[in-house]
Amino acid sequence: MSSDEALETCSPKNDNALAACVKNLGLGQIERHVFICADQTVPQCCSKEASLASWEYLKRRLVELKLDKPTDTRPGCIFRTKANCLRVCAAGPIMVVYPDGVWYRNATPEAIERIIQEHLIGNRIVEEYAFLTHPLPEPVFLINFPD
Repeated sequence: MSSDEALETCSPKNDNALAACVKNLGLGQIERHVFICADQTVPQCCSKEASLASWEYLKRRLVELKLDKPTDTRPGCIFRTKANCLRVCAAGPIMVVYPDGVWYRNATPEAIERIIQEHLIGNRIVEEYAFLTHPLPEPVFLINFPD
């Protein structure tokens, strides 16, 4: 297994290994998290081959552009996750970018390149492919005070 493959996922055996996993994956520096439906058990929104081609393209481009891990010049990173199904079973592959809450349809490699360049780097939603924008709300933390 190459070092790149080793960083693809982490399987820590103890708390020290978990801390190393968090650091190696850049989990504490995630700016955006991209989910894409790919490798579906029962393909419905697009063919399994099309979804896997989009997933592989997304992974490769984030690595090539050095967006997948924090660097000295860019302290944040973009995390990506392959989801079996995002429950929108039409016009796929479907991709969603959080915390922005932008849902994209027809996330082919060509569309993904535009989404990377215009949205993830340029901070502009790619309207041609976006079908919903619903940003995550700020979390509310309740603190229990003694009576």
